Amino acid sequence: MPVPRPLLGAALLLLGLAVAAPAAPVSAAPAHPGPARPAPARTASGESVTVDPVGRLTAAGAVTLTGTYRCAGASGPVFVSASVRQDPSAVRHGVGGTRAVCDGRDHRWQHTAHLSADALRTGAAEVRATVMELRFQGLIPLPGFHAASRQAVTLARG
Repeated sequence: MPVPRPLLGAALLLLGLAVAAPAAPVSAAPAHPGPARPAPARTASGESVTVDPVGRLTAAGAVTLTGTYRCAGASGPVFVSASVRQDPSAVRHGVGGTRAVCDGRDHRWQHTAHLSADALRTGAAEVRATVMELRFQGLIPLPGFHAASRQAVTLARG
């Protein structure tokens, strides 16, 4: 079944915008930077996201990460998300995302992912956390980043 030209054009435009959009500050970092940097200072608007220094890992492969975030001035839906990776693998495991409340106050977040038992091990890991808003440009939602963080953590049994 042929795709109608307006839909194809809209899809190509969205793809082009996604490729041309400026990356979040965290993406400018090298893929394997060595030790992760500590949490960034608050942005000029006071927005931030942090990751607690210890994450929990069960024998069955469930990983739980926690932290805080602060955001303000959102006009669309906002989400806090996190991912984790361990050397030597370049594979990042998504550890969930939840809706954020952007009222200018600090809030806690907690995400749990159920991975295979051998996906992660106890020890050092790198976590990336973001606070991202979907901002609508007409009918098209585009990502806008309120805060991003890359932090070294320790995964412990628990």
